[in-house]
Amino acid sequence: MTLAVLAYALDQLSKLWVERTMELGESIVVIPGLLRWHYILNPGAAFSIGEGHTWVFTLIQAVVAVVALVQIARVRSLPWALALGGLAGGVLGNLTDRLFRPPSFGQGHVVDMISVPRFAVFNVADSFIVCSMILVCLLLVTGRRLDGTREA
Repeated sequence: MTLAVLAYALDQLSKLWVERTMELGESIVVIPGLLRWHYILNPGAAFSIGEGHTWVFTLIQAVVAVVALVQIARVRSLPWALALGGLAGGVLGNLTDRLFRPPSFGQGHVVDMISVPRFAVFNVADSFIVCSMILVCLLLVTGRRLDGTREA
């Protein structure tokens, strides 16, 4: 649960920082050729997919958040706690945007700001979601159960 709170806080604080220090559409080079801050609002999912169906992502994120939080209470394995905590924090970060940002409740646009060359613009929540899902896949492939035991 600690990682969920940390992921959520880092995501929301980074979005607040960007909104207060940058103009929408502004881009600032951080590491030339490698990293820049680029403030955009994303109504869709990864790579702006499904821009006209924001409410679908809101529903999916709400379900994933509830499932992850319920499972966190049940796990007895540090790797699973980390995977589910990072996932819950990331999903809750983007879900907060969907629920409470313009243009309307449940259809809010997500603040994105991390930009690397020839890739999408994303945020801290997205990073936690992707890293957590990689860990979930590794845990499943290696047969690790939520209680920490391995499948035979």
